[in-house]
Amino acid sequence: MIKKSELRIRDPFILTDFETGCYYMYGTIDLKPGSYATAPTFSVCKTYDLENFEEPKVIFDGRKIDFWADRDFWAPEVHKYNGRYYLFGSCKAEGKCRATHIFSCDKPDGEFTPVSEKPITPPDWECLDGSFFVEDGTPYMIFCHEWVQIKDGEIWAVELSNDLSQAVGDPFRLFKASDNPGVSELKPKTGNYVTDGPFLYCEDGKVKMIWSSFFNGRYLILEAQSDSLRGKWTHKGSKFDFDGGHAMIFTTLEGKRMISLHTPNKTDFERSAFYEL
Repeated sequence: MIKKSELRIRDPFILTDFETGCYYMYGTIDLKPGSYATAPTFSVCKTYDLENFEEPKVIFDGRKIDFWADRDFWAPEVHKYNGRYYLFGSCKAEGKCRATHIFSCDKPDGEFTPVSEKPITPPDWECLDGSFFVEDGTPYMIFCHEWVQIKDGEIWAVELSNDLSQAVGDPFRLFKASDNPGVSELKPKTGNYVTDGPFLYCEDGKVKMIWSSFFNGRYLILEAQSDSLRGKWTHKGSKFDFDGGHAMIFTTLEGKRMISLHTPNKTDFERSAFYEL
């Protein structure tokens, strides 16, 4: 077993398995020292108490199937939909834009396979951090159009087919990073504003989102809400006064509502952290 304090991980995503009484933690795990680079794999760590974790188990290895991407396998998250488990993960290859690909499996820690030959995100866009959301019975992927390509990062949505294998129609923009006054430039006078890690949920009749960016060099969690995906988004600042982010919300086996994130946002020192909401 590995203690939470000993496991380097970015972007921790928790799937609660109420049937078997355990949790599965996905995230950017296989990180090379001093770097954000990873092996071409996605992994999961199983836990029963959110403190002690089993050794990471590889659930997708791109080398086994000659997968299009070979690096930077980041921020996997797994959602159960129509009786199957779907993994949304970011990855990249030389000469190809960073993209979010979708994979599926019949169990949360089994061997995942791609649902399509190509990723869902537009092929000429640098994208990452695809997430899953269902509105009025229709599945969508929410993702970031990266600041590295457009300077002021954006968050977009695209409708998916029922089997999540392809986009339906064109993506549409929800908002850009600088729409939130709690966001500052990544570095002064560059015009670069970051969007990372969108996670959506419904509450109080609203569609709500937590996402991450930077303010004066500190990584943080921000809030946004709208009447619907295509509605007007309004923005709030951060609830947490520390350097950490790329968060999601889950419910514990005991019914507590928690937020999961990594902190600090410092290479080699990132760890998962869970806080009750």
